[in-house]
Amino acid sequence: MDLSTQSPPRTAAATPASAVDLPSTPLTGGDFPGRRGFLNTATLGLPCAGTLSALDVALAQWSAGTGGPGAWDGPVGRARALFAGLVGVPAGWVSVASHVSAVIGTLAASLPAGATVLTADGDFTSVLFPFLAQQDRGVRVRGVPLDRLLDALEPGVDWVAVSAVQSATGAVLDLDQLADRADAVGARVCLDVTQAAGWLPVDANRFAVVTCAGYKWLSNPRGTCFTSMRPGATDDVVPHLAGWYAGPDPLGTFYGAPLRLATDARRFDLSPAWFSWIGAVAPLELLTRLGVAAVHRHDVALADGFRARLGLAPAGSAIVSVAAGDAVRAQLEAAGVVTAGRDGRARLAFHHYNDATDVERAAACW
Repeated sequence: MDLSTQSPPRTAAATPASAVDLPSTPLTGGDFPGRRGFLNTATLGLPCAGTLSALDVALAQWSAGTGGPGAWDGPVGRARALFAGLVGVPAGWVSVASHVSAVIGTLAASLPAGATVLTADGDFTSVLFPFLAQQDRGVRVRGVPLDRLLDALEPGVDWVAVSAVQSATGAVLDLDQLADRADAVGARVCLDVTQAAGWLPVDANRFAVVTCAGYKWLSNPRGTCFTSMRPGATDDVVPHLAGWYAGPDPLGTFYGAPLRLATDARRFDLSPAWFSWIGAVAPLELLTRLGVAAVHRHDVALADGFRARLGLAPAGSAIVSVAAGDAVRAQLEAAGVVTAGRDGRARLAFHHYNDATDVERAAACW
């Protein structure tokens, strides 16, 4: 399985990057005033003007003493529905939290002793650590190189936990092959799409659990996390962190027994950090208007255009990781190009607010 040149899922009607001219303009521009030279979305997406405006209103309400659950809870439901639309599932499948590790930790804590979990070596630790922390009570975790993951997915594996797109390298996993293989051997998949949702078409119907931190490619404030949980595939997952917000009517379940939880995925909801959700709606509405397929074509064309300027083959990913010594890092800083440094490499992430100018400015630093 060649992950470096992986195609988008078969369900996505995407045009190959080689057939697309390097975009000369962003899909979005003025809404993202800090976009020029910003190639670090894989670390932290930029806020749009709508997010900043909504937060200004909420801060004014807080300052005036007029805020609170009644004023601030509506955006949680709106953001939930928008994310559900982006990954193609009903809103009732989606739970909300603040961080991926809390979601995966709930799943890991629900596994019985003897359960076997297959993971990819070098994956993001929020995917790995929750399962590794359960080893002392008998959960078996087996790590393999990413390019051997599908071959290692065999009968006896209960869960596969993996990122759709690798944070460190940008390698894109073939999601259709993963779903087909897991179905064939009777395994369930916990898929982290934090580095995918927002630019890579994802069909969450095919996986038991699909979880996503919103502060990267979805341009949410940090503190939002969405999780699609397929009914029937997650019935044995215990809502260990259930609190007042997991009730059928959160504003009516503040006090007292008995246990009463929502009957859909909202039973896994964690109490929201309201300001984060207030700021989440505008960028999710924007992505919905743009369409993930269009963002995918735009982002991959930019990333593969950058790779071509460095003499590299196309990779079909919005993330590019290339060797970058101190001199290159200094050039990037001087040129006002914002990237992430990882083990002697630079990680560049191209999103809908970038364009050809960002590609040329970055490529000139090598």
